[in-house]
Amino acid sequence: MGSNFSKPYQSQLIREQGFAVPETLITNDPDFVREFLKQHKRVIYKSISGIRSIVQTLEEGDLKRLDAIRWCPTQFQQFVEGTNVRVHTVDTKVFATAVSTDTTDYRYAYRQGGETELKAIELPDELASRCIGLSRALGLVFAGIDLKITPDEQVFCFEVNPCPAFSYYEANTGQPIARALVGYLAGTG
Repeated sequence: MGSNFSKPYQSQLIREQGFAVPETLITNDPDFVREFLKQHKRVIYKSISGIRSIVQTLEEGDLKRLDAIRWCPTQFQQFVEGTNVRVHTVDTKVFATAVSTDTTDYRYAYRQGGETELKAIELPDELASRCIGLSRALGLVFAGIDLKITPDEQVFCFEVNPCPAFSYYEANTGQPIARALVGYLAGTG
């Protein structure tokens, strides 16, 4: 569980399991951020803590207040085009959800006047196996894995949540995530 408290450490473990990780900058130096933005054109930012934060796109207006990060190290990543996929693993079971949205962080689309559509999908066997392997490498029986699959089929992994919310996905897709979790805990599934 400790890997969620250090995003850089978790990124290293994610790479070791064969997933791509977006180019990332963790800094409190505004000049480094400006240079990173020149290199990538479109950049997102989020907290480096293990506590939930809202992912946002770095906009022109944000540059005016960039000096404030001197007191708050922040994680910046290249924006990755593609389809968001949330994967829940419960032991050897995999539940994947494709997420279509018109916002940067689909979890907060309603706050930005956006929409989100969730659809249960089947992952290719190789990718499902990698997700199970990643969960196991992190010592997790139950995990929420945030992926993005690019138009050319490259799979990026942003993070693995060791205590994922799942009811939102289950309610919108009908996937039996709770049943799988209860079955595992009861020793029947």
